[in-house]
Amino acid sequence: MATAGCSAAPAGTAAPRAAVELRADVLEEIPHDPEAFTQGFELVDGVLYEGTGLEGSSTMRATDPETGEVRQEVPLPDDLFGEGITVVDDTIWQLTWQEGIAIRRNRATLAEAGRATYDGEGWGLCHDPAANRLIMSNGTDRLSFRDPETFDETGDTEVRDSDGEPVAELNELECVPDQDGRIQVYANVWKTDEIVRIDPASGRVTATIDLSGLLSEDERADVDVLNGIAAIPGTNEFLVTGKLWPTTFRVRFVTASP
Repeated sequence: MATAGCSAAPAGTAAPRAAVELRADVLEEIPHDPEAFTQGFELVDGVLYEGTGLEGSSTMRATDPETGEVRQEVPLPDDLFGEGITVVDDTIWQLTWQEGIAIRRNRATLAEAGRATYDGEGWGLCHDPAANRLIMSNGTDRLSFRDPETFDETGDTEVRDSDGEPVAELNELECVPDQDGRIQVYANVWKTDEIVRIDPASGRVTATIDLSGLLSEDERADVDVLNGIAAIPGTNEFLVTGKLWPTTFRVRFVTASP
């Protein structure tokens, strides 16, 4: 992945600001199911919703954010590989990896209530209520915008760092309002310990967040990649975890030391 920095801009234009460098300040460690191949993570009304992957063991779950206990769980059909999720009112949308199927679920029961289709792969998903749209990643540098009722694509943006370079392999997503109420997209970058914050209006990366060191070297030997971002409403805190991780971390993103 290209790193953020300043580059020359054409005469009469301002160079894009370099992305802010942040790190995770750990506030609490919470148990997480080490058999959960985490693909989607979202906290709504005191329930932590989690979508997990792998063919034959993909699930949709409602968990206790304070203890990690699974309160409800439903399996996906064995031929579907679960991916990102998001909550829209009484609905949960859940992506699948290569099957091109988005599953609509009843939020109260987690039961399947319908399906929609899309082209390409499904990776991450979040809800932008201000613009009444879903934002979806597919593993490239492109985010697509989708109708929250029909799942039809309504637009897209290409994600670029402040040098104008593509930022690809965007994975699990979280839509979070900033202090002015404008949605910013936080995205895991696959195979890294980095989250990027993206302005969906421009596609620009406005911050990079280093989450390395959350797990010990021994713990990292038995797990997969960082993947899971859930904003804690009403705070500047997040829950983060990864695929097959034994721990969810409650963190605050702070300025990295020079």
